[in-house]
Amino acid sequence: MAGLNLRFTEEELDALRERAAAEGRNMQAFAHDAVIAAINERSRLFNEAADHVLKGSAELNRRLA
Repeated sequence: MAGLNLRFTEEELDALRERAAAEGRNMQAFAHDAVIAAINERSRLFNEAADHVLKGSAELNRRLA
């Protein structure tokens, strides 16, 4: 599996450590899942926006076809 090195300030690293510990997880698993969640959320938002535009322009697209 490929890896990625990330750099954090001491404050950021402390916050990561505390948050991971509060959830009973290690920092690597917590950070991994946070990145994946951010990727998935961005994809979800894009898909919602695309659906909104397609629905909003459906009548115009029908008339132009």
